[in-house]
Amino acid sequence: MEAPWEISNAERSWYVSAQQSEATEAEELSPLLSNELYRQGSPGVSFGFSVFNLTNAIMGSGILGLAYVMAHTGILGFSLLLLIVALLASYSVHLLLSMCIQTAVTSYEDLGLFAFGLPGKMVVAGTIMIQNIGAMSSYLLIIKTELPAAIAEFLSGDHTGSWYLDGQTLLIVICVCIVFPLALLPKIGFLGYTSSLSFFFMVFFAVVIIIKKWSIPCPLPLNYVEQYFQISNATDDCKPKLFHFSKESAYAIPTMAFSFLCHTSILPIYCELQSPSKKRMQNATNTAIGLSFLIYFISALFGYLTFYDKVASELLQGYSKYLPHDVVVMVVKLCILFAVLLTVPLIHFPTRKAFMMMFFSNFPFSWIRHSLITLALNIIIVLLAMYVPDIRNVFGVVGSSTSTCLIFVFPGLFYLKLSREDFLSWKKLGAFLLLIFGILVGNFSLALIIFNWINK
Repeated sequence: MEAPWEISNAERSWYVSAQQSEATEAEELSPLLSNELYRQGSPGVSFGFSVFNLTNAIMGSGILGLAYVMAHTGILGFSLLLLIVALLASYSVHLLLSMCIQTAVTSYEDLGLFAFGLPGKMVVAGTIMIQNIGAMSSYLLIIKTELPAAIAEFLSGDHTGSWYLDGQTLLIVICVCIVFPLALLPKIGFLGYTSSLSFFFMVFFAVVIIIKKWSIPCPLPLNYVEQYFQISNATDDCKPKLFHFSKESAYAIPTMAFSFLCHTSILPIYCELQSPSKKRMQNATNTAIGLSFLIYFISALFGYLTFYDKVASELLQGYSKYLPHDVVVMVVKLCILFAVLLTVPLIHFPTRKAFMMMFFSNFPFSWIRHSLITLALNIIIVLLAMYVPDIRNVFGVVGSSTSTCLIFVFPGLFYLKLSREDFLSWKKLGAFLLLIFGILVGNFSLALIIFNWINK
């Protein structure tokens, strides 16, 4: 008797036949993608809009932590690491697309099912759920940190002790009144249009970082340094470092991996692409990763050249403290907060879907179950945002565990399992190196981060 998690004979036969024509399939439309577009009754999404959607999937709260990473790796060290992570992210997408064509599945969870049966599906779904919970908590942490300061900048007089200037109180009010009701809706497609503004907000943010580099003197005023950093201020602090490594460098690759993660969106976007082929989708991915790399690098570079070693782990904090009533900074802060606020309920959906696939995949839709799961997720991310002291902890732990798995480990492992190529082929060797890189870097970074916590 066949175990319930095993692939059916029909599916296995289709897979074997797909493997036999793998060389030509790389440029062909998979049957499942054709059916998907036929059901939609649409010719698909254009190449440009697919690039735009992928860029939105990549860009997120990680942009606020990369200047801190540059301060602890140096300009050249940061550039090299960021380029490596971007190239490996692009290569792992190449492996995912190859497996998508071979297996005709359109979700990351189903790739896990095809490779390792039900345990593989459960592990992938759990990893996606933890990754998204970390992403949502990082967004709420930004709201908790920046929203009180943004409100205070619009007020005159002394409002110390007011509830609307308390980050935790504002966080609870926003989650109860905005995030939870929006996440509770069974369909939330309209937020996709408003959240598409986030890319333009990120570009605006990078432009403001460039402009404000010449508005903040270096060395920083002594009272600012003493109040916020408790360290001395000197002219030597204004010299950029090309290479610099410290115990805080352990957050570098995890934060970068967190920042480039879009792999859970690749296959759904592939299904919607106009005239979908592996080459066309790979070009869209490379373009989106390239644009994200450029914006990430510019914002990190000029953020670092503004504050140098005194850059905060969340970049906006420095501008909030040094230029509290600057109109441009206030506008960009509101833009980032608006983008973050609308992104949180959107991330609820794949998170809840992953949870449902783990435990309730065979159950019909139930409003009670739907509401309870949404409420539980909301409570978890609020508690994390309230009690995690620093956003770099979210980037470090989530980036070194789930992000490295989704970008490096799973694509390499699944390709080694599913592909029937010779092990010495270039693709399998690349997949093996990607797997080893993910395991070593993820575990090493996580060990260093935990070691730093213990010492503190």
